[in-house]
Amino acid sequence: MDCGCLHSQLTTTVSVHSKGRSQPPKFRILRCKPQLNLSSLDSLKQTCSGVVLELKLRRPSEKLCPVQTAGIRCDHPQNADLPRYYSRKEKKPFPIPIVELRRAARDRMKNRLPKRRVPPPKIGLVIKSLVPAAYNVFNARMTVINNLKRLLKVVTVNGCKWCNEIHVGPVGHPFKSCRGSQASQRKGHHEWGKAVLEDIIVPLESYHLYDRLGKRITHEERFSIPRIPAIVELCIQAGVDLPEYPTKRRRKPIIWTGKKEFVDADESELPDPEPESPKPPILAEIPDPEVEPPSSTEETILLAEETLVAWEKMRAGANKLIKMYPVRVCGYCPEVHVGPSGHKAQNCGAHKHQQRNGQHGWQTAVLDDLIPPRYVWHVPDVAQPLQRELRSFYGQAPAVVEICVQAGAEVPEQYKPTMRFDVGIPNSIKEAEMVV
Repeated sequence: MDCGCLHSQLTTTVSVHSKGRSQPPKFRILRCKPQLNLSSLDSLKQTCSGVVLELKLRRPSEKLCPVQTAGIRCDHPQNADLPRYYSRKEKKPFPIPIVELRRAARDRMKNRLPKRRVPPPKIGLVIKSLVPAAYNVFNARMTVINNLKRLLKVVTVNGCKWCNEIHVGPVGHPFKSCRGSQASQRKGHHEWGKAVLEDIIVPLESYHLYDRLGKRITHEERFSIPRIPAIVELCIQAGVDLPEYPTKRRRKPIIWTGKKEFVDADESELPDPEPESPKPPILAEIPDPEVEPPSSTEETILLAEETLVAWEKMRAGANKLIKMYPVRVCGYCPEVHVGPSGHKAQNCGAHKHQQRNGQHGWQTAVLDDLIPPRYVWHVPDVAQPLQRELRSFYGQAPAVVEICVQAGAEVPEQYKPTMRFDVGIPNSIKEAEMVV
């Protein structure tokens, strides 16, 4: 069954009286198929491109009419659930459940499938086809940072002084969602102040590896190895050359001498490397004293559109890179490590870290672990602040997207379901109470 459409069956039963009189047909209630385990309300919430109704007419006679199918198209995206909040005491879910991984391993052993070809990053090589993508991700990140510095001059972003929540708008939202220090004394209310760029683009850092296949970083080496933004380290390992952060580039694959031991192949017999084609220029970050606000409304809109394009390019490119270059994340804290295996530094301070002796619980990272979207409440009208009683009618969007939308950019299609554009917001609390 296609997930984009919901098949329902409406059966019309015609009963014939024993004396020859026909009674009016009995219509059953429109029900979903039992295997979907969805109610009619839940089915309308799902994003779908069409709803197909199968009308089956049953008669006691032998002349049966063919089944007629009527299609009702729905081109507008439906609402999507808001992103779930994970408590600090909860462990992050695995991208692929352990049960599925074990089942796939058993199937490979049972069917005796041939081993897959080892990807180049696991034998110390760089995927040349992804080098332009790495440069695009690096430059897109710089474009987003530089444009946000200018947009923050015209768009107000508030940040709570006690927790990490931010809000895009002239005034902060009135929701009681503060989880910071002394939140019970303030009854969950936020204390808003001016936010900075680091509140929007979370500065996730990781250790810079000279050799990504080298030995794991020990606890004693945690202060001697530089830390840089995780997305920058991913671009460096994917082929971006930065003079201040050198890395080892191999021309021949490594030779494994054991399960975890290897030696580098002899590259002295190889000819001199051919001169490479000129690489794309690398953008630099604009210093804070040189940041100037947009001069006009048209320039603000163009800047917001450019920021959205760069944001999507950065996320799409990073999603390609993490599929080939492994990235690890701690299941208990936001620590990220770009490499085949996590480091051994015992600096995890999450819930019950004493039981793990401060060690991280490494698992495969997803895109949101590398580039946190930082969801904020969507403000439909900047002139009208949000109301606490109408919280269930508002949507959410990543902070970068909300800033660009308030600056005049058009809303991307993939963010409309969570922003709840098709939900009518009541004008008053009395009207909201009448909503079923």
